[in-house]
Amino acid sequence: MAGPSSLSSPSAIAGSVPVPAQLPASVIAILTDPFRVSLATALAAVGYSALYSGPYDVLLLLSLAIVRQGVNLGDGGFSGLISWSLAKPVGGTILAFLAFQLFRLRWTRAEQEPWNGPAKALLFPCRTTHARMFPEKHSFSYSYLVVGVPVGWQGTAGDMISTGVKTSSGLSSWFSLAPQARKGWYDIDAGDYLQRGMAELGLRGKLDAYLQTQGVDPSIYPHAYLVTAARFLGYHFNPVSFWYLYGADKSLAAMILEVNNTFDERRMYLLTPKDDSDSQIAGESKGVEQSLPPRTVLKQSWPKDFHVSPFNSRHGSYSLTAVDPLSPFMQGTGPLTNTINLVSSKGHGKLVARLIPDGDAIDPATMTLYHKLRFLAAWGWVGFVTFPRIVKEAGLLFFRRKLHVWFRPEPLKESIGRHADQTERQLEATFRRYLRHLVQQSTEPLAVKYISAGLSPNKQDDAAEVMLSPTARDGAGAVEELEIKVLTPVFYSRFVHYAHDLEAFFCELNESCTVWVSRPDLLPKFVLKKPSPTLNLSSLADFAYFKIIQHLRTRPERIERPLTSSAAAVKKPATVDIRDFRISSMDGYVLAHEDPEAKKEYRSCVLTLFLADKIALGIVPLLGAQRLALQVLFAWLLSPSVGSLLTEFVEVARRIVVS
Repeated sequence: MAGPSSLSSPSAIAGSVPVPAQLPASVIAILTDPFRVSLATALAAVGYSALYSGPYDVLLLLSLAIVRQGVNLGDGGFSGLISWSLAKPVGGTILAFLAFQLFRLRWTRAEQEPWNGPAKALLFPCRTTHARMFPEKHSFSYSYLVVGVPVGWQGTAGDMISTGVKTSSGLSSWFSLAPQARKGWYDIDAGDYLQRGMAELGLRGKLDAYLQTQGVDPSIYPHAYLVTAARFLGYHFNPVSFWYLYGADKSLAAMILEVNNTFDERRMYLLTPKDDSDSQIAGESKGVEQSLPPRTVLKQSWPKDFHVSPFNSRHGSYSLTAVDPLSPFMQGTGPLTNTINLVSSKGHGKLVARLIPDGDAIDPATMTLYHKLRFLAAWGWVGFVTFPRIVKEAGLLFFRRKLHVWFRPEPLKESIGRHADQTERQLEATFRRYLRHLVQQSTEPLAVKYISAGLSPNKQDDAAEVMLSPTARDGAGAVEELEIKVLTPVFYSRFVHYAHDLEAFFCELNESCTVWVSRPDLLPKFVLKKPSPTLNLSSLADFAYFKIIQHLRTRPERIERPLTSSAAAVKKPATVDIRDFRISSMDGYVLAHEDPEAKKEYRSCVLTLFLADKIALGIVPLLGAQRLALQVLFAWLLSPSVGSLLTEFVEVARRIVVS
């Protein structure tokens, strides 16, 4: 075996043996020298590779080794030889690639079908103003850009606005000369609006689907126009979107307000004219619209049932005064003027929010390259600072105006919950299969409609699934219908904490309000309090994991918050659950019916949640940060030994190249 002295000998490196055959021998000498690597270091390396075996984990260890050991990878010799030999071909390849991309983008533009419908895509430079009058006065305004598109149109307008454009993905698209559609700077993705997901339906398809859920025939509104804050460079923050619905005579007939809060929740309000003084569509404007020519104005009021601002409760009412930007007959191009008033449940006027024009609407199809660059420089940054501006004003209201904060309640049935995180998405898939299993085991004729929360389904059928019991499928007797709608994805992570399914449903329905059930009396017909399921174990790992899960399982605390930051939480006497927390029925289902990969995924999710409850305040990302900190510490302690070996590898390779 070659020792350290043989590695430093030029004759050993440049001897009679060919150079390519000497590098493996030198490497073997480094690895097999018992004085180079101690037993503790070897065991630590084995432990690290067992716990953290991914490519990024190895990269972390090597990076720390280079930092601590000072491994010189860029000082002449080996790296210098490579850099000089590759500089010219790499640079030439990059220049050729850029030239090819310029040619491809210029000459491979796909033709799009002309839009024969009313209205056209427009850019609306605006300002938004907020004036709070109660309980403290506070006002502000800032620039705000919205985009308007005809609902049903698909394509790109002047390389500035696009919707419904499907671009090719993958490496091959960078080298294809086939005609390709390209998105504009401001892109409207149908999947971002109304019911989550289902982008393949397009804006018109999603609008029709929503109207049908409200019991409205979509043919009543054959024309529609969407005004919204579009995606810019992939970024999207959109507090409110306005859907203008027009009748066959192209006059404004109704509106949809699509409201999003900063908690990623959503509520749609369908505003139609009614026969009362607070709801009408007028032909002339008054008050704040006196300076405008006569045009269609929609006025409507409705009760507030959605948590938007932390400084307002979920009670009270809204009123809207909206001017039709396309009047007359969907041929206009602005101005865009909308006013929303918030009134408290006691009749106090609290807030007036307005969206007003800050210049004329712009048709992107008529913009020159100079105008596009100037517009992007003036307005491209606006969308990125909308959320920071909101945070700034919230800070002023809390610290300077001393307003109380209303804590976020769980969304109601009419609202759409936030997006699910990775753990909740994985648990939802298991819960859906488990629910199918329960319905399949029921002897009663049941039709269970399950509506998930937090997902972005690709198909409309995935948003709601109807599950039939065997007797219902066979048509034996009158079928009883039950609808289960999960209101927030936190339901899935809370459900696995319960050992008893019936307790889980009723507690989450009546106490924490994370699920809605149309007929709770039907739950016992397929969700019963069963005896402890048989522990069907296929491996020692399953036994260990589920025993730990059984030991860590505790009933979750009720979601109960004080109404405002000034209210004190009611302290309840401490209680101890003396029941035996066995494995749950869903645990038993997973062990008995799921494949090994699904078992591994489920037990990992549940164990992560339970460990987060114990050592990370119930916050899964915090548990991940703790795990990363331990990994960095482990790699830091191991890095000196790895660095010394890496230094010798580099030295051997450098001497071979130089020789």
